[in-house]
Parts: sequence; structure tokens; C-alpha cells
Amino acid sequence: MDRTVLLISTLLALVGAVWGAVSVHRGSRTWWTLVFIAGAFVAQLFFLEWRGQMRGACPLRDQGEILVFLAWSLTLFYLVVGRPYRLSLVGLFTAPVVVLFQAAALWPGVMSLDPERSVGVDAWREAHAAVSVLAYGAFALAAVTGVMFLVLDRQLKEHHLQSGLFRNLPPVRELLAAVMRLLWIGYALLTFGIVAGWMMSHRGGWSHLIAAVAVWVLYGILLMWQRMWGLTGRRLSLVALVLFLVSLGVFGVV
Repeated sequence: MDRTVLLISTLLALVGAVWGAVSVHRGSRTWWTLVFIAGAFVAQLFFLEWRGQMRGACPLRDQGEILVFLAWSLTLFYLVVGRPYRLSLVGLFTAPVVVLFQAAALWPGVMSLDPERSVGVDAWREAHAAVSVLAYGAFALAAVTGVMFLVLDRQLKEHHLQSGLFRNLPPVRELLAAVMRLLWIGYALLTFGIVAGWMMSHRGGWSHLIAAVAVWVLYGILLMWQRMWGLTGRRLSLVALVLFLVSLGVFGVV
């Protein structure tokens, strides 16, 4: 049942991505992408609730659950942050990432079919895992928004000013402002997650916490550098994208 719900969520995100791409190609904007992604979000909530009941804890015990939680976090930030910054078109870029994460989670062997129920749940461990992955959702959306900036920058340089995608992309300044806000939100959440990580039991070792601290340091360097010396929009977007891709390696030591 849980995999069926996840499959429905993935298909809704896929339809949203395709619908958005077709609409942009025609030079128009559509609310249907937002509707389909919101539907995918609701299905994600049902899936996580179902797995949480099965686990008796936050569903972050295997790679498949982590991927779905990350997809849910990314979708959450799109729905909450995207609209105030008038970045509804970011759904066209967000939906394929959600599809990719959830399709990987559905791959045979990635997610346990019969999850083991947790015993003696550590509240600090639960907080560390949940808030840290939530931070990755903000970092992921920052990377996606950075990709939007790079696409807009390329179209400006190549003078593709009449394309449907160019006409529907938000202004450059708005994209860069959104990238910075998302990076700061993610950094604040990751900071809390690391504090919770120090407080939890470390019977399983310190490797995952050390990896999280390494990511925290890298993002801290980026934010400090941007604040003190500044980066061009292209470099900021590229670094945000590369850092997110590199930081995914943390899940390899969970």
C-alpha cells in the first residue's frame, strides 16, 4: 500500500513536470503544475505517515525513506517559499527532481518492503535526522533555483528573448535573492540538526555527524564568502548546485 501511494505521488509529479514543460513551450503559464505538485505532496504525506506508523519512528531508516523524505522536503519548500517569491515556474524544474528521487526510492532493493519497527526511540536522533533532511530540501530548492538562473543567463547571452521559457522566468534579481534566502534557511535548519546530533546517543558511530558537520562548514564558507566579498550570480548558482550534489554523499554514510 505504501509503495502504491508513493507511485501515485511520483506520477502526479511527472504529470506536473510534463504539463509545465508543454505549457512553457507554448509560451503560456499554467496553475496545473502547482496543482499536480500539491497533489504529489499530499500523497507524500500519506506515504510518510504510513511508513512512520510501520516504523514507530520518523521514517528515515533506509535509503528509500531518506530519498522520499528529501523529495517531500523539497516539495514543501517549493509550496511554501515559491509562491511568496513569485517563483511558480520553479515547479517546472522541481518536479523532475522529485520524480528522480522517488523513482530511485521505488527501485527494487532501495527501500525495505517489510520495515523493522524501532525500539527505544531517541528523541534527539529523530530531531537530528528529520531537521537535517529538511535542511537538504532548502538546499535542493536553492540548487534548482540556481539552475533556473543559469538557464536565464544563457538565454540572455544567446539572445533567446522570445522563447516561452524566457518570458515566464522570474527576474534575475529575484532568482538570486531566492537562492540566498533558501541557503540561509537550510543553513539554520542544518545548524539545529547538528546540535541535536551532538545530543543524541552515538552507539552507531560518529561518521554521519562528521559528514553533516563537513557539509555545514562548506555551506558556511559559501555564505560567509558571499557576504564579505560577493559572488557573481553565475558563480553563486554553480556553487549552490555543486555543493548540493556533493553534500548528497552524506547519505552514503547514514
